[in-house]
Amino acid sequence: MVQALEWDSQLIHRYAVNGPRYTSYPTAVEFTAPFSEVDYLNAAKQSKQLNTPLSLYFHIPFCANICYYCACNKVVTKQRSQAVSYIKNLIREMHFHAEYFGQREVTQLHWGGGTPTYLSLELMQQLMEKTNDYFQLVDDASADYSIEIDPREADWATMGHLRQLGFNRISLGIQDFNPVVQQAVNRVQTEEETLAVIDAARTLSFKSVNVDLIYGLPHQNTQSFLTSLDKVLELAPNRLSIFNYAHLPERFKPQRRISEKDLPSPAEKLSILKHTIEHLINAGYVYIGMDHFALPDDELTEAKVTGQLHRNFQGYTTHKACDLLGLGCSAISQVGDTYWQNHSKLDNYSQQVNQNTFPFQRGFVLSTEDSLRREVISQLICHFELNTQQIEQQFGIDFNRHFAYELDALQLMAEDGLLTINEDNLTVNPKGQLLIRNICMVFDQYLTRNNETTRFSKVI
Repeated sequence: MVQALEWDSQLIHRYAVNGPRYTSYPTAVEFTAPFSEVDYLNAAKQSKQLNTPLSLYFHIPFCANICYYCACNKVVTKQRSQAVSYIKNLIREMHFHAEYFGQREVTQLHWGGGTPTYLSLELMQQLMEKTNDYFQLVDDASADYSIEIDPREADWATMGHLRQLGFNRISLGIQDFNPVVQQAVNRVQTEEETLAVIDAARTLSFKSVNVDLIYGLPHQNTQSFLTSLDKVLELAPNRLSIFNYAHLPERFKPQRRISEKDLPSPAEKLSILKHTIEHLINAGYVYIGMDHFALPDDELTEAKVTGQLHRNFQGYTTHKACDLLGLGCSAISQVGDTYWQNHSKLDNYSQQVNQNTFPFQRGFVLSTEDSLRREVISQLICHFELNTQQIEQQFGIDFNRHFAYELDALQLMAEDGLLTINEDNLTVNPKGQLLIRNICMVFDQYLTRNNETTRFSKVI
């Protein structure tokens, strides 16, 4: 049963530290270079033997315009011819993986960016056809094929084409409908443009629409954000992601165009989040975890209820059994107990692929201890509960002895009411759900070892 979360302002202020989002464990900051082809081959061979289903991620880095808040890996250019050579390189990269991952059943596929709809219809067609040549794309109700949409780069013809290609889910960024906010972040997107894309998705029988909003942008306040949220709720998206804007101009150059004096205060940001959560729950949405919400009949909610929810580099997902193969610059793969990431710079990625070599920049092979802690963190962040007996049986440990230090560190959180520690399980309480990252951080031995929390965003 999904418990309603509980807002406790005093605890939220007390635990307002920086920490990972745990789309992986260890986190990507621990990936090291070089990552050898031997490491890749070992992981790929094991995966091939298991015949694990695949989740494919394609990174399309191009954008026609810069959004000042954006921290994604992107290439801003009006020269759309660059996309032609990039798609050729993506196809080459698929060929490299074909021996080990080719003709594997693909139950999940996602195009992210950047702006995937930056591509021409012809390039989209070419990429999907070649994907089907190298992999076995399922063609039934189990397929979960999604794409990120910029409503300024899509129309009814685009949506119809995407549906014909097999996409059945869309995710679109709105961020905020307020024109003053949009001007301040250089993301001017009309309500009409957004509505047209969602209307097309409904008419064309896309089975799910996800909407992204960002709080903490310049000129936002609680009332103005709730006004935008009400407009979003009229569109009835199946899922919503409510992201916290992290202002890090020293790391992300476009953010330097945002004036700090225009940003809402920390107290106002918390007010926006608090009232947004209340608004969504009152509207019937279920809190999935972190910054994700979904309707009660959505597959994410069903996975949450049945204990099948999973988390990877794409966020929360229902496809726990899949290996994740990432293609394109900066894309990250997770195959068994191995991670690797491609070169983040487009020139380096292209150079490696054109030299007929894997475009790896760095990676990580998990130890047994890493795998153990990954499972602990995964269960907590997905289910708000950890069955310690199951962990003992799976990894052959005495949980209380192995994690004696961690359990001692959790006692204060337990006293604060964030979680309950029993003999056979750890249960995150309603007031601890918004602080789940803090709880997971206790089991992260790399944070303790390297004290690198400043490299991450605020947990709330």
